[in-house]
Amino acid sequence: MARQPITASDPVMTTSDAARLLGVATSTVQLWMESGAIASWKTPGGHRRALMSSVLRMTRPDQSAAAPGPWSGAAPAAEFTMLAEPPYPVPEREQARLSALAALQLVPSAAEERFDRIVRLASLVTDCPIALITLLTAQRQWFKARVGLKAGETPRAWAFCTHAILQREPFIVEDASQDARFRDNPLVTGAPKIRFYAGYPLVGVNDLALGTLCVIDREPRRLKSRELQGLEDLARMAMRELSTPPRG
Repeated sequence: MARQPITASDPVMTTSDAARLLGVATSTVQLWMESGAIASWKTPGGHRRALMSSVLRMTRPDQSAAAPGPWSGAAPAAEFTMLAEPPYPVPEREQARLSALAALQLVPSAAEERFDRIVRLASLVTDCPIALITLLTAQRQWFKARVGLKAGETPRAWAFCTHAILQREPFIVEDASQDARFRDNPLVTGAPKIRFYAGYPLVGVNDLALGTLCVIDREPRRLKSRELQGLEDLARMAMRELSTPPRG
């Protein structure tokens, strides 16, 4: 990529410099640079370098892309840094997954019809009242598109989808009130009173699952094979759209 001009007000930073500025581990900054979340280049010796302005974009708000709510503005760097002791199960390559998600710069971002259309179809295909495209940071489950649900996000620890990204097959819970993993979950004991959940992981490059396309019902149920196939096809469409820059 073309490098921006270096000036006294925008100095070059090493990975260690960037890590101290952002308050994260040097290894985390290295992953962010390699994934493109922080624009960088390699020196002839193979070391990563970035301009301070590129590093600061990990913390600077971008109100034009923000969705309203308590998390408005650009997501802070901590959202894409794996917790030391996460209160939820994580994939084997969780930090690489978070770095890949940061590189997309979609959390948060404005609603887009191309994603809204997919969740509407998912709801219709499965006859479920709630359908979501979720993206999972270290701290929250953020909904890129949703139908049948007012909330725009939940804590990551509450997310059924955090279990779905551990596998490459559909993750299905037929009755959450009878499942030891979920029966005390606030989303089960309170609104929206989830009983049924089915989610397909949205798998990107390097086999990293960034989130899910999922459907939810307030009654226990099962999906027919044709409904599952429809949901899988829509999940593949969603992942292609996530990998494609906005049009126009």
